[in-house]
Formats: sequence, C-alpha cells, structure tokens
Amino acid sequence: MDRADNKVTIVIPHFNGEEILRRCIISLQETEYKDFCIVVVDNGSTDRSVDMVRSSFPDVVILENHRNMGFAAGCNTGIRFSSSPFVVLLNNDTEVTPGWLGPLLEAAEKDELVAAVQPKLLSLREPDRFDYCGGAGGELDIFGYPYVWGRLFNTIEKDRGQYDSKRRIFWASGAAILLRRSSLDRVGLLDEDFFAHMEEIDLCWRLHWAGYKVVFVPQSVVFHSSGATLNEDSIRKMVLNHRNSIIMILKNHTAGALIWILPFRIILEIITAASSFFIKQPKRSFAVLRGMFGVVRKIKTVLAGRRAVRSLRCIPESLMFQRMYRKSIAIAYFIKGIRRACDL
Repeated sequence: MDRADNKVTIVIPHFNGEEILRRCIISLQETEYKDFCIVVVDNGSTDRSVDMVRSSFPDVVILENHRNMGFAAGCNTGIRFSSSPFVVLLNNDTEVTPGWLGPLLEAAEKDELVAAVQPKLLSLREPDRFDYCGGAGGELDIFGYPYVWGRLFNTIEKDRGQYDSKRRIFWASGAAILLRRSSLDRVGLLDEDFFAHMEEIDLCWRLHWAGYKVVFVPQSVVFHSSGATLNEDSIRKMVLNHRNSIIMILKNHTAGALIWILPFRIILEIITAASSFFIKQPKRSFAVLRGMFGVVRKIKTVLAGRRAVRSLRCIPESLMFQRMYRKSIAIAYFIKGIRRACDL
C-alpha cells in the first residue's frame, strides 16, 4: 500500500462504532486546509465499520489490526505507516470544524520547537461546555494527576472565551493532537504498554524533557463525545487510569523526586480506595487496587522506559517542576473546594 505524500496524515484509531466513524470522516471532508490524508486503523471491529469506510470513503486508507491492540498501538500503526512531516491523532468520536487544521499547522510551522498542538475541545453533547478529555489544554500536578483548563475532575465549565489565548500547556489530549514527526523520531511513539488512557500525557512529558514545547491553539475547534467508545463508569477504564498514572510518574520523575512523590501518591491511592468503599463505590476501590497490582506486573518494562526517558533529559528538573502544578490537584479540589483551573 503506497504512502500518501501529504503534509499531514490524520490517524483515526477505531474499534466498533460505524456511525460515529462516519460522522467523523464526513466532518473531515469539510476541512478548509486540504493537504492531508486520512488513515483509519481498525482494531478488529466486529461491526460493519471497515466495509462502510471502503464503500463510502474510497480515498480513506484502512489499516486492519485483527484484534483490539488498544489506542496507543492503533495510533502507532498509523504513525509508522505514514511519512508526512506532521501527524494528527484524532478520536473516532470527534467532529471537526472547517477551520480546525490550519491554525494547528501554523502554530507548529512558526516554531520548530513546538512538537505537539491541541485545539479547543468542546463537548459534542453540550457544545457550550468544554470536553472532559481535553478542554482548553491539559496540565499535570507533581503527583501525576492530570486536569484540563475547563475541567477539574467532574466539574466541567462552560466555554465563555475565558481560556481563549494561545499558550504553552503540559499535555495535549489524544482526542485531537497534531504531532511533529521529527520530534517523535527523537522521543519515541506512544507507549503501547499503556494500552489506552494517559499515553499522550506520557508522550508530552518526554517531549518536555527533550526540550520541546506543547501548545494550545483556541482558534482551532473540535467537538468530542467523551466516553462514546468506553464509558466513564467502565471498570477497565478506571483501572487503566490509575495504573497508567503511576507508571507515568515512575517513568518520568527523577529518582530524587520519586523518593517523596511516590509514597505520597500511594497514600492518595489508598485514601481513594478506602473512601470509595465507604461511600458505596466498590468499583472505584477495585480499580485502584487492580491498577496498583498492574504497575507491579509491568515493572520490568517500566524500568526500561525509565532508562529511555533518562537519555532524553536536556532541561533541568527545576524547569520541569515549573511546568507542573507543584501541589496536589486532589487536595485543591476535594479539600479546598477549588472548582476551576484558573483559581488554582
């Protein structure tokens, strides 16, 4: 299969959901910037998704994995297939606006240190609210808990233009992210051990260590239906979030930081498991414990990943800390009652 010679390759990892994929591709056809190709990586769908794409969108490239390899591996399959200088990872449950792609590309082309760019992500179900998964760009506290401008935990703000400024962020959401290929060649692709969830945060952390920038561009707007492919209540999703968050800090924090950060994080996990049990949310308690056990099972590959990250570091740890929220977002939210990122 020939690789398309376009400036941008849009990679859509997919597992079931024929209609949401159809709507995503239809919206992409209205994109004003035209120098792109679409690659759908099918992770063993059991519905008619592949047949639908072949019959309705003959110009779309289809790569078939014969089992569900997860979001990270699905994206990596598409990245490896493509040869364009820029790659966009796009969730199948997104719908783009006509002018979404140009501003992302412009931001990257103006500064060669910009390795990842995120659009404004709004909810497809409630278009006046930010999307849960990305909002107006992602941030991270030093204990590995992510949050976004426009959403702290389950509190989601309405978009009133309050975050409409281009700025550096810590991580860009995998729901819609433009990546520079040369940067990926240096730091590596998504970590497939994550399977799904937080692999883009891990990637952005590596990009920071290598001296690159991650930015948010509000002029680009994409709508996302969070949870359309994996419900927020899914035990598997909760397990992956807890497990991958700990794996991420083990890989990316320095040894000196981990000495005090890791014990505190484990205490927070134990508190979460215990409190969830007492408020009759046993699924969350189970997910925390299963996630911690999952970290132990992955420890060999985690240590190998840690060695790889160490070789990338070209900025001081103090600068990395400056790019994070240097307190606990969990304490800020659950104890201090802070509900907006702008109030941190």
